[in-house]
Amino acid sequence: MDLKNIDVLQDWDKWKGTLSKAINLGENLGMSEDTIDTIAYNVGNFLSAIVDPENREERLLHELWKVGCKEERKVLAKLIVKSLKNDNLK
Repeated sequence: MDLKNIDVLQDWDKWKGTLSKAINLGENLGMSEDTIDTIAYNVGNFLSAIVDPENREERLLHELWKVGCKEERKVLAKLIVKSLKNDNLK
């Protein structure tokens, strides 16, 4: 699978929607908040290593991920999860 060409990563709202669905699935399966945050961190590492940012939002996240230390990346992943959960409450 060539992740550089996935359409989901080209559209910010679609990307957020996909992540939001994954978070909801994890919660429905009974995953703890810590587990979801850890998965988000691991996905962030994976995407940062192999996916070229397609838009300004992804470029910003990529740059923040690149300059952050491990703990800062964990915080960023947690904040992204929190932001997506808050979007679902609106």
